[in-house]
Amino acid sequence: MFADVARAPSESDSQSSLNSWCFEDLAIGMRDISRRTALDEDVVAFAEVSGDHNPLHLCDDFARNTRFGGRIVHGMFTASLLSGALGMRLPGAGSLYLSQSLNFRKPVRIGDIVTVVVEVVELIEKGRRCRLACTALVEGCVVMDGEALAKVPARGDI
Repeated sequence: MFADVARAPSESDSQSSLNSWCFEDLAIGMRDISRRTALDEDVVAFAEVSGDHNPLHLCDDFARNTRFGGRIVHGMFTASLLSGALGMRLPGAGSLYLSQSLNFRKPVRIGDIVTVVVEVVELIEKGRRCRLACTALVEGCVVMDGEALAKVPARGDI
């Protein structure tokens, strides 16, 4: 029913575009779609920022001998892509991330192109809250899903 608020932008665009939706302007079915390639540099930087230096993410020799057969991207790196979608595009600037549920379904590997889809599924007038379905896919397969709850500013608040 509604067009995507961001039509699968290029990787460079997905990190820099900014939308600012007011609660009154949101509608169920609005979606944001973005893509990002999970690079080795991202994994190393995320390990530094998070303190998660698990060799499953950082050491080829260690990871090769695991059930994954090689290094995988931190699950929370993939989840962090949701923060960019919510804070920058849907609902966007001025919104406040309140909660997030996550299910990690499959590993993301270095070099995978992760497609993140965020969709408005419920609007709650009390407190101007928005519930969003969140999905991350690699080659059409769901690697992570869950729901987010965000507080969205009213038109006069921005």
